[in-house]
Amino acid sequence: MKVRGQRECNDCGARWSYYETGSVECPDCGSLRSVGVDSERRLHTDSPAEFDLTEVRQDVDARPLREVADRAGETAREYVRKRGFVRGGNLRPLDDTYLAAHELRHAADVVGRGLDLSDDEEWYFLALLRGADAETDPDASETDADKRPAPGEVPESMHPVRGLAYADAVAEYRRELSDWTDEEAVGPNGRDALETLGEHVKRVQALDGDVDADAAELLVAAARDVGRYLREGDDDALVSARDRFGRLA
Repeated sequence: MKVRGQRECNDCGARWSYYETGSVECPDCGSLRSVGVDSERRLHTDSPAEFDLTEVRQDVDARPLREVADRAGETAREYVRKRGFVRGGNLRPLDDTYLAAHELRHAADVVGRGLDLSDDEEWYFLALLRGADAETDPDASETDADKRPAPGEVPESMHPVRGLAYADAVAEYRRELSDWTDEEAVGPNGRDALETLGEHVKRVQALDGDVDADAAELLVAAARDVGRYLREGDDDALVSARDRFGRLA
C-alpha cells in the first residue's frame, strides 16, 4: 500500500513515523485520531514484527515434539505475515531471519504431521528452532549467516522443505520487487532479471521444492543480487545474478 509516513495526532499534536511504528495510534497519548501530513504517499509493505521462539524452545523437553512444532510453525507464520521489504519507498534486502522463519514454518508442518522422524531430521528441526530468531541486520545480510544448517547438513529427506521454503520466500520478495519497480524508473535489464528470477521460482515450486540444497541457496543468492541491482544500480550484482541464473538452469 501507499501511505503518508509522517503522522500528526489530532488530540495532542505529537508527530511520529508510521513507517517505523506501523500504527496510527499516537505514541504519546494513545489517540487513534491522526492525519498524514506528508505531501506524498510512498509504497510501504513492512510492519514491525517480533520473532521470538524463546517460549517454544522452553517446551522442547516438556511437551511432545508435535506440539512444539505446531507452536513454532504458528509463530513463524505470524512473523512472515507481518513482514515486507519496502519501508517508506525504500527497498530492503532479503534477510536471513525471514528465510529462517519460512524454513521453520515448512519444517514444523512436516514434524507436526507426526511422521516418524530420523535422528537427522529431528536434529534439523531443532537446529532451526534454536537459531531461526537470532538477531540479524537486514541491511547487512547479503550472504547467509550461521543461523541455519548449512546446505551439506540438511538431511536429504528434508531438501524439499528447504527448497520450497526458499522458493516461497523468494517469490514474496520478487513480488515486492516488482511492485517497487512499478513505482521507480527501472530499466529493461532490471525487469528482465525479475522475469528470469520468477521463472526459476516457479520451477522450484512446481517440483515442490525437491531440489538440491545448494540449488536452493543459489536461488536465494540470485534474488539478493537482483535486489541489490535494483536498489543500488550495481552492475556487478546484475552480472552475478545472470551467472547464478545460468547455473540454476
